[in-house]
Amino acid sequence: MTDTRSTATTFGVLGRWGASMAGRARVVFGVWLLVLIGLGAIAPSVFSSLAGAGWQANGSESVQVRELAQQHFGGNSSAAVQVVIHSDRDTVDGPAMQETIAAAAAVFEGDSRFGEVLAPQPGMTISPDQHTAILIAGANANTDDMVRAVDDVKGQLAGLSRDGVQVYPTGASALWSDFNKANHDAMIKAELFSWPVTLAIMVLAFGSLVAAGLPLLLTIAGLVASAGGLVLLNQVTPISVWAMNFAMMFALALGIDYALFIVSRFRDALKNHSTRSGAVAETMDTAGKAVVLSGITVLVSLSAVLLVPAPAVRTMAVGIMLAVAFVLAATLTLLPATLGALGSKVNAASLPYAKRQQHRSPLFERWGKALHDHPWPFAVGSLIVLVALALPVIGLKVAMPSISVVPEDAPVRQGYELVQQQMGEGAPGMLQIIAPTAQAQQAATTASQTPGIEMLTPPQPAGDGTDYVMVQALPSVDPSDARMATIVDDLRTALPADVLVGGAATENLDLQQALNDYFPLIVGIILVLGFVLLLLALQAPLIAVIGTLVSLLSTAAAFGVAKLIFQDGHLSGVLGFTPQGFLDGWGPVFFFAMIFAIAMDYTVFLLATAKEHYERTGDPDRAQIDGMAHSGRIIFAAAAVMVAVFFTFALADPLPPKEMGIILGVAVLLDAVLIRLMLLPALLRLTGRAAWWSPAWLRRVLPSITFSH
Repeated sequence: MTDTRSTATTFGVLGRWGASMAGRARVVFGVWLLVLIGLGAIAPSVFSSLAGAGWQANGSESVQVRELAQQHFGGNSSAAVQVVIHSDRDTVDGPAMQETIAAAAAVFEGDSRFGEVLAPQPGMTISPDQHTAILIAGANANTDDMVRAVDDVKGQLAGLSRDGVQVYPTGASALWSDFNKANHDAMIKAELFSWPVTLAIMVLAFGSLVAAGLPLLLTIAGLVASAGGLVLLNQVTPISVWAMNFAMMFALALGIDYALFIVSRFRDALKNHSTRSGAVAETMDTAGKAVVLSGITVLVSLSAVLLVPAPAVRTMAVGIMLAVAFVLAATLTLLPATLGALGSKVNAASLPYAKRQQHRSPLFERWGKALHDHPWPFAVGSLIVLVALALPVIGLKVAMPSISVVPEDAPVRQGYELVQQQMGEGAPGMLQIIAPTAQAQQAATTASQTPGIEMLTPPQPAGDGTDYVMVQALPSVDPSDARMATIVDDLRTALPADVLVGGAATENLDLQQALNDYFPLIVGIILVLGFVLLLLALQAPLIAVIGTLVSLLSTAAAFGVAKLIFQDGHLSGVLGFTPQGFLDGWGPVFFFAMIFAIAMDYTVFLLATAKEHYERTGDPDRAQIDGMAHSGRIIFAAAAVMVAVFFTFALADPLPPKEMGIILGVAVLLDAVLIRLMLLPALLRLTGRAAWWSPAWLRRVLPSITFSH
């Protein structure tokens, strides 16, 4: 039986809220059931509904070229579908090749998403030896719909391969179609591995099957709700399918993180209260407050990514923020209601050792005392390791992903490599130059004289009679080669201002430039907001600065390791990938926000617990030791779950999810072991009372937030 009467004056707002949820468990369960039924009904369509493209810099020159090509040149833009038709035996004018070309053209008939179908042209889309031809189906829809269009027709196109003739759909739309499929399969595979591993860690951490199951139930609720929410949001604005990938990962990791902290504290609070609602109130007034601040920190860190003018990048952040918001909502409503309903039954189905388990861990208390007695060796040692790992970040290179991000047997990669073999290294990255008719000849002459341009196609007037001409230029290097940026820059500098340069490779370069331009701003915003939130939570400027700086250090160390693995190729054989010589271009912006958010998550948990004991005793030494004794096991278990979840993505074949899993897993491992369990407690010991000091004027300005009850 629950009793909320005594909580009205004893506890703060969150405590009273938790007791209210516990006292109205049936109402809370009913509301969540309706939410999950409503959103769960549409959640299964999330992967088929969400957008497949969006990797562009809105407002860039290359996006202008794509839009002009779609409007005035029959859709022959970067989003057009290029069907590579090849035969070792027959030439293009032979009956077998002609029949296949006609059959491929027929696939696009009657589908309004495709524009003009351009037959192979000598000197443009037919190889010099006449054994390879490219049929172009123009784009008459946005980039997301073009990816879906390729999803619909690529099976038919693949079925045309027979009698010594091979057919491969390629181009940017086909690339995203094949990549999204490989990525989806990898994510599902990783999730299947991560759930049982997570449950095993939960059972070991809690020693109770019921307590271990609660974080998973909470996570499932948040995941289902966020999947359905993304489907609804996609009706308003296109949401990248990658948003769900990241949402799955973060919902599992943070959901378990939050539930671990809450459930662990509740089991301890049961000993102090005769009523379930009292135990829930104490839990929410202490651990619940830390969870709310942690969730706000994660949301604020990710919100900075919304500044990047790239739909895919923005909506990935939106996906994670939506998942975190639903997990946070479930943590503040569903979890306290469930705990109130269970009461002492939360310890049901306990393993033998669990009966002896205390919230205050004797093991981590001894570890806290070791840090207290010998802070310098731990502080200096962990700093040396972190700085050494962070130093390689100085040589980090970034670029947009190459064709190697899709499996070798993917049709788009086979077509890509065939085009390179038959038509030149730079053929898959043809540059599109659109000029006013009056400047077309000057543009062609200038482009032909630009270093790195091997050939120009004949000028193509606009199909609708408007005053534009398109010329396509063959670069001498692969689209992912670093020299491509120099070629495009030289071309744009030499051409008149009214002449625009675009193409799929150029869209990647413009997106990379936008990411590079916004990165310092995003880092600055995240650091400032992270410091402000810690200052609000802890009411102490020195520890807020320390918490922000050590989180930055762990982030730098994670990127240093990423450089060694993914750029330099260390461990590539073990991990099963071919290094590209760079980190994927969206990595620094997005991973910085994610890693910093996770690092601040642990910072809040550790420092909030230490602050609670400092408020209770006024003794900074006791705060450091007791903070570690009460939070160490939770941080260790939460980190183990996160590392297990993230590292399962290392099993993925596509490189981006492999990068994502390994970088985030390494970040959590470094952060939990070297910073939360070593450096930060040691710094608390060394700074002593100064860590918690706050000037009187600042205390008057800041809202009063306490963690003791």
